[in-house]
Amino acid sequence: MKLRPLGNRVVVKTLTEEESTKSGIILPETVDKEKKAEGKILAIGDGEKIKKLDLKEGDTVIFGKYAGEEVKLDEKEYKILSDEDVLAVIE
Repeated sequence: MKLRPLGNRVVVKTLTEEESTKSGIILPETVDKEKKAEGKILAIGDGEKIKKLDLKEGDTVIFGKYAGEEVKLDEKEYKILSDEDVLAVIE
C-alpha cells in the first residue's frame, strides 16, 4: 500500500455489500449499491489518540456512513478516517 495516514487517522478498505438480498434475489450490476459503513483497516497513523484506541491493521471497524474522505488509488477506493470517525471494532 502506498498510503500512509498522518496523525490520528486510519486508512480503511470499505467492505462491499452482498450481491443478493436475504430472500435470494440477485442484484444486477446496474443497481446502485449503497456502501456499508464497515471496513478493514489497512494502515494506521502514529497519533496519540489513535494509539489509545488499540487498533491494529486487519481489524474490521464500523464508522459513520458519511465519515472520512474517499480516496482512489490504483483503481481501488479507500477511506481515510480520523480517530473520531471510528465507532466500533467488530471482534
